[in-house]
Amino acid sequence: MDIIELLKSAFMGLVEGITEWLPVSSTGHMILVDEFVKMNVSETFWNMFLVVIQLGAILAVCVLFFYDLNPFSPSKGKEGRRDTWVLWGKIVLGCIPAAAIGLPLNDWMEEHFYNAPVVALALIVYGVLFIVIENWRANKRDQAALAGSFGSRAVVAGGRPAGAHFAAPAATATADDDDNLDFGSIATLEDLSWKTALGIGCFQVLSLVPGTSRSGSTIIGGLLLGCTRSVASKFTFFLAIPVMFGASALKLVKYFIKGGTFGTNEIAILGVGCIVAFAVSLIAIKWLMGFVRRHDFKCFGVYRIILGIVVLAYFFVLEPMLGL
Repeated sequence: MDIIELLKSAFMGLVEGITEWLPVSSTGHMILVDEFVKMNVSETFWNMFLVVIQLGAILAVCVLFFYDLNPFSPSKGKEGRRDTWVLWGKIVLGCIPAAAIGLPLNDWMEEHFYNAPVVALALIVYGVLFIVIENWRANKRDQAALAGSFGSRAVVAGGRPAGAHFAAPAATATADDDDNLDFGSIATLEDLSWKTALGIGCFQVLSLVPGTSRSGSTIIGGLLLGCTRSVASKFTFFLAIPVMFGASALKLVKYFIKGGTFGTNEIAILGVGCIVAFAVSLIAIKWLMGFVRRHDFKCFGVYRIILGIVVLAYFFVLEPMLGL
């Protein structure tokens, strides 16, 4: 068993665990990391590993939100269990668009889009979108505050009342608090309609292009459709469960069809990657849920733009110059 390969796998798990839940594209980062940290495995195994390592990350969601997602919990009443089944229905509905388009195009997308230039361009484009959307939302919030229009459904972080579409800052909040309040007309998962769930699922289709970020595309969709950042992020986590389990199962089937096998090394490499991804995801998810209640996503937009520019500069300027 090669210790170096296990260390590489652990590093991949670290990257996966951090980037899967932040709107910066985990697959995009994994493809970029592979340009510099090559694992000594077959191409068939690497293509499978790139997807199946996400199982470790998604198990962290199942652990952290087990109560929310468990319709059989004895501590939930009849209404609570019904609400949980409704939530699962919305999750499944939100996954249909990506499955309908992604399954038939999977091989073609891998052949044409899984490369550094495409990742870099997607990083930049969606980085700009995050900044533009957050500025638009902030303007809407300020307009609601000035108009003093308060409704009954929307709330901001901390249970404050809000306008029909965006939360107006509470009169007692400080200037710094105003800049950081989470706001939106859909402030809880119960407020998330079937139509909105399907709409967010349609945005998830954008993530078929590596570098876009599955969480990034669905969070953008949620924000545009009126969700608070907290609700958009949480529903994004839940959408990942059937998507990742389905994608992993498909990859494993294709791997075995192509003659792939699991020896001791393969099992160890995949196992280490998944375990590290799981552990790091636990931390990343908890951190992000706390972050989005007080901050917007502009910093992620800036990060995406800078990383995309650096990648383009490397592959189109530095690499040809150095003859790499």
